[in-house]
Amino acid sequence: MAKSKFKDITIYIAPEAKPFAPEEEKKQYKEVKFGEHCATTAKSLLTSTVFGIFVTSGLHFYKGMIVGLAMQSVMGPLSLLENKLAKAILFGGSMKEGDTPKSRNFFGEKYKEDLTKDDEIVNAAGDVIKKKDLAAVAKKKAPTFEELLLDTWDAGEKADVEPLVKALTKSNANFKTKESGWTPLMIVSALGADGCERAIKKLKDLGAYASVKDKEGWNALHWAAFHGSASGAKFVLEVFGTKTGLQDDKDKEGKTALEHAKAEGNNDVVKVIEEATAVTEDSGLADKDGLRKRR
Repeated sequence: MAKSKFKDITIYIAPEAKPFAPEEEKKQYKEVKFGEHCATTAKSLLTSTVFGIFVTSGLHFYKGMIVGLAMQSVMGPLSLLENKLAKAILFGGSMKEGDTPKSRNFFGEKYKEDLTKDDEIVNAAGDVIKKKDLAAVAKKKAPTFEELLLDTWDAGEKADVEPLVKALTKSNANFKTKESGWTPLMIVSALGADGCERAIKKLKDLGAYASVKDKEGWNALHWAAFHGSASGAKFVLEVFGTKTGLQDDKDKEGKTALEHAKAEGNNDVVKVIEEATAVTEDSGLADKDGLRKRR
């Protein structure tokens, strides 16, 4: 459930409500990693469920008690609803493309920017963490280039591409993410956000290779085609040209970018690719930019 790219995100878990607690009492939040808390919560649910089934079955088979079975049939579903992770998945489904821990907020957690002066933070050992220490850690742990790249992708078409554009250099123009081999060019070609065309142009100037493939065998044009970014497909073909063979590359399933666009019903992308690679009946010659055009 906790995607690997999210597992190390720091969250602050809200305390359980305390009856008759003074209103002025500071709320104490536990600092924990998202992936770790997902695992702990799931394990807790599994342990309590298995224990309940074991005890109830034992009483039934050895003592002939049926009341326990009736109670367990009622308490089982209630236990699911009491578990925040299970409840969130039951009513909202597991994480989908574009979801982030903050957008789903499975546990009613807070993030650093949500904390107030009335919130007291403790670590796993129960020691209070001072706010100035939190600020120092946040400043020290600036996002890596991979985190910046993935965060930009997660934001979708509303993403602010400017921080990524500023971070682009010759040394990271062909950077590939560890898990899936995604490159900056793949991301900005498929994103469809403002500023992506400028990012594509900068990547070309920095020496990015459009033919680089991810672990699925997709190049930047595959990305644009599958995700329906006609502007991304058009600009990639204009900037890098069809002589690179992007339109002919096949992924591990043997599919070209055009085939993905057709399969996904992204007809605007289909039109872009077909027009860019169209061959005139009599000449079949490419123009000076490498784009074949109809007469």
